[in-house]
Amino acid sequence: MTVFFIGAGPGDPELLTLKAARLIAACPVCLYAGSLVPPLVVKGAPADALVMDTAPMTLDETHAAILAAHKDGKDVARVHSGDPSLYGAIAEQIRRLKADDIPYEIIPGVPAYTAAAAALGQELTIPEVAQSIVLTRMSMKSTSMPAGETLENFARTGTTLAIHLGIRALREIERQLAPFYGADCPLAVIYRVGWPDQQIIRGTLSDIHARVREAKITRTALILVGPALADAHGFPDSALYDATKPHVLRPKVKVTNTDIAQ
Repeated sequence: MTVFFIGAGPGDPELLTLKAARLIAACPVCLYAGSLVPPLVVKGAPADALVMDTAPMTLDETHAAILAAHKDGKDVARVHSGDPSLYGAIAEQIRRLKADDIPYEIIPGVPAYTAAAAALGQELTIPEVAQSIVLTRMSMKSTSMPAGETLENFARTGTTLAIHLGIRALREIERQLAPFYGADCPLAVIYRVGWPDQQIIRGTLSDIHARVREAKITRTALILVGPALADAHGFPDSALYDATKPHVLRPKVKVTNTDIAQ
């Protein structure tokens, strides 16, 4: 048997990869994180499959379910939200699987920050504005952040930040980021991206706390912040399609009518 760590994407069942959907439909055991993965995502599990919501379960309990499936020779679809490599809590599960010599495979999924950018209708890497994205989180009541991985350090780059687990720390986020980005830096909060009740709240570092409080959002939200979120104008076109800049797939410079007129 094999344990398949499946990235379910942000919540929209149509954002499942073909491979993810195929495995969910084939595995006789399905464990999914119900607090972050909608039931519709695992609706395609076999009619006689054992489907368990792991939200109220401990690591010991989920591993016990996997051990039982292993004993019976049954494949397991271990369904996580987004992409399992990002805050998927799979490292500790893999450690136990290796200890018990249980094979596993990771199936990537659509991460929340890309789905959020799609919902916002924009690119996160704007030429000469921001060409990098930092994925990070607030520690709050979860495990501590490693030394050096602070918002202040990331903010010094001026790049786009995708902040997880920070919806209850907007005041602290403002305090740490405003000296580097400015109080008017654009910010977007995307609540339950990909779910039917998805909400998008736009604002700035200085006013987003009040806007989110008014919307009564307290969990399951991603925060995007940085100059790339502005309604930007005047930035240069990417060199990728620039007719005056040849590259290996377009080795010749194209002459335009404007060039001829000149």
